[in-house]
Amino acid sequence: MTSADGFFYIFSAICVASAFMVIAARNPVHSVLFLILAFVNAAGLFMLLGAEFLALILIVVYVGAVAVLFLFVVMMLDVDFAVLKQGFLQYLPVGATVGAVVLIELILVVGGWTFAPATTRVLGSATPAGISNTAALGRILYTQYLYFFQAAGFVLLTAMIGSIVLTLQHKPGVKRQNINEQNLRDRKKAVTLRKVPSRAGL
Repeated sequence: MTSADGFFYIFSAICVASAFMVIAARNPVHSVLFLILAFVNAAGLFMLLGAEFLALILIVVYVGAVAVLFLFVVMMLDVDFAVLKQGFLQYLPVGATVGAVVLIELILVVGGWTFAPATTRVLGSATPAGISNTAALGRILYTQYLYFFQAAGFVLLTAMIGSIVLTLQHKPGVKRQNINEQNLRDRKKAVTLRKVPSRAGL
């Protein structure tokens, strides 16, 4: 067994164990920490496969943003999980039915999975010499699929603007910044001179 095989078994075992602890841990903060551990080990598996771009994206996006955001939300909101678990037995039959249907679908998909001949040729083609995996992926993404990439960016921008507009609430009595008023003010409006008598306050 080579060193790559040993690292594969180590990363796989830790990833599976941490994924199980995500759903088995009673403390939600511990669940998020186990989720971060699972992401890190999955990134290690991607590195063993030679997909360093996917490994770094998994670290930067999921570990650096999503998992940390989950951790902050869980710690700051102080959610009472005991109240949320009161109706667990009530919805258990529905959840078990949905889980069984999803399991059957996964079995059917995995059992009927086949590779197209063109796909096997593409997977077997090596990366051009002198170009890393990340550079080859970026070259394809920003040349052949540039318009799709830009369209995905516009969709995300629209979703972000829509969420801001839907959650924006103007409360009365709250001071807001007025850029035009700040730019148009002069010395008379910005500075006020007052003559204060000796030993007297304002």
